[in-house]
Amino acid sequence: MKRRTFLQRIGSILAVLGVTEAEWLTLGNRYYQALAQPNPRKFALLIGINQYGQNSNLSGCLTDVELQKELLIYRFGFSAANILTLTEEQASREFIEAAFSEHLGKQARPGDVVVFHFSGYGTRIKLGTDTVQNALVSADIQNNQNVNYLLEETLLLLLRSLPTDRVTAVLDTSYYAPTIQPPGLRVRARSELVDTELASAELEFLKQLKTQNLSSKGELTPPLLLTATLDPKQSAREVLLSGFSAGLFTYALTQYLWEAIPAKTIQVSLSQVESSMRKLGSKQQPALLSSKKNPLLTDRFLPDSPVGGEGAIIATEEDGKTVSLWLAGLPPQVLEYYGVNSRLSLVSGEQLVLRSRTGLTAKAQLSSFDTTTRLQVGQLVQETVRVLPRNINLIVGLDTGLERIERVDATSAFATVSHVSTVVAGEQPADYLFSKLLQTPTRYGLFSIGGDPILNTAGEVGEAVKVAVQRLAPKLPTLLAAKLWRLTENEGSSRLAIKATLEIVNSISPRAVIQRETMRTLGAETQTNKSLSTITVPIGSRMQYRLQNLGDRPVYFILLGLKNSRSAIAFYPWQTPPQTDTSQTTPLVKQLVIAPGETFTLPQSAAASEWVIAGPAYECEHQLIFSTTPFNETLTTLETAKNSTTDQQPIGPLLNPLEVAQAILQDLHNASPIKAEINATPADSYVLDVNNWATLSFNFQVA
Repeated sequence: MKRRTFLQRIGSILAVLGVTEAEWLTLGNRYYQALAQPNPRKFALLIGINQYGQNSNLSGCLTDVELQKELLIYRFGFSAANILTLTEEQASREFIEAAFSEHLGKQARPGDVVVFHFSGYGTRIKLGTDTVQNALVSADIQNNQNVNYLLEETLLLLLRSLPTDRVTAVLDTSYYAPTIQPPGLRVRARSELVDTELASAELEFLKQLKTQNLSSKGELTPPLLLTATLDPKQSAREVLLSGFSAGLFTYALTQYLWEAIPAKTIQVSLSQVESSMRKLGSKQQPALLSSKKNPLLTDRFLPDSPVGGEGAIIATEEDGKTVSLWLAGLPPQVLEYYGVNSRLSLVSGEQLVLRSRTGLTAKAQLSSFDTTTRLQVGQLVQETVRVLPRNINLIVGLDTGLERIERVDATSAFATVSHVSTVVAGEQPADYLFSKLLQTPTRYGLFSIGGDPILNTAGEVGEAVKVAVQRLAPKLPTLLAAKLWRLTENEGSSRLAIKATLEIVNSISPRAVIQRETMRTLGAETQTNKSLSTITVPIGSRMQYRLQNLGDRPVYFILLGLKNSRSAIAFYPWQTPPQTDTSQTTPLVKQLVIAPGETFTLPQSAAASEWVIAGPAYECEHQLIFSTTPFNETLTTLETAKNSTTDQQPIGPLLNPLEVAQAILQDLHNASPIKAEINATPADSYVLDVNNWATLSFNFQVA
């Protein structure tokens, strides 16, 4: 498409937006100046639409654009002038296609890096009598007879037409709207409209692209396409976090990319993105479409620095010692509770102290004003000290579909349960939802934020609200415990050199199924799970963990877990007291320690016969927590509950999960010598030093 044609096509849209042709020409010239830059150059087109006229609107798509833009600029070295964003009414079908052709098609050369992102509604539309296609819903004003959608087929042809093999597209949308909307949830799929026709201009444009495709004689490059859902009928959803909404997939993906180092295949990356999404209560599975085997992140984004971080400096104040930070690299469950006086460091070593935070942005100051260092925009920041409050509650969202009297009764009943708070679902972040399984007759239960019922939380038909809450109360401490130990996850920021592998033991040799490692200290591509779906472990398998301490200090560790989001488990390192010790009549748990450079298998039996995965099928989440000091508080708490039983299996029920979770946080707090230096930190906070702990998370299904 010629530049003159492009300007003619978007002229009316520019007028509506209040942008003059001269302003657009100036903007366009800035893009063309990038032609003089050395290869590989980097270009991006980012699209986000929240407002769809009178239709139901979304709330996280503009945040997605911001998440991607800040990531590309500050983590992967994109020039802001080479990133074009189209939001809200700017993102008409005609404007999207014209901008793609002009901004990407005319500028991209072989070897350049190109990123395309779309956040908004997707849908299905009928073409002809029997063909139905996926389409992206643009921001055009539409009616029920003629719709101006961008066909997915059109987009794929545009992506394939680019001359570089480093093309990545991220689609945070879905195409099949759910029949029943989950409580308190926004999904990015619009119901298929009946008796509608696609705009003739889109069909004509698609025809032109197909003609160009045939004439290219197979020279078009297949893009790498990352989509929010693996199952076509699965819904892409939004998540409400600390003061903002975002696409669940976009947030999890960009958060991982902030911390990730190069040389990770995208399959491995997406497996960890999916794990992060599951911790936010969703079974949504991202998908990868690529003709290449095991494509690498380095082939796509080409980060300027081999190190990752939790964010970057995005503004400085006049004194040169105070900055604004973008903290999208923090895990979402951690961001919610990331406290004042947390510390981050520059790659050069200077320390920043967090003074306030609103959503993804924070104010920070240099810890020492004696330094001559002047802070600069774009500098990467890495977490060094995590400050968390001690008084963290489990947040239960009350479904807006409940009657007013039901919400009043639920609020009153939950208020009597310690460490539990209630909010209105969809208005504030929540950990779980309290809702109905049936409208008539009434039946209440607990749901994940993704709308999935938590097993064995449904009550009897006709149960009163207060009775339902009383029935659920004993289950809530376990869910709060899991929330607390997830707050220790720091695979991206830990300075302990740890590698952990979950293996299936057989008669030949152990087979690795999942591997996790701390990113700050390791970098080789060693992770083994290549599937994008959750790893499945067959019932009856013999399992073991292989733990490697690659650092220069001994480390202690403990394993905790959650089955089916409701029952807690733990690994109990039993030891039998000496026969000479007549004062001790029950077995004790012992400290587990790995010497520097050593490997430890868990369980320690050569055959691992003690750990056979029993049925029935379930979902499992394990946390392996490492520390440079012993878990004294934790083991004492474990013994208190476990000594009342005779069952001495290595993996067993965790009878007092909340107390154990609090003991773990206290042990990690005790392991952090820097807490004495942070005098301003209140006594009701945990201070955790990344030099002294690491938490690695493993998620899998047993079937």
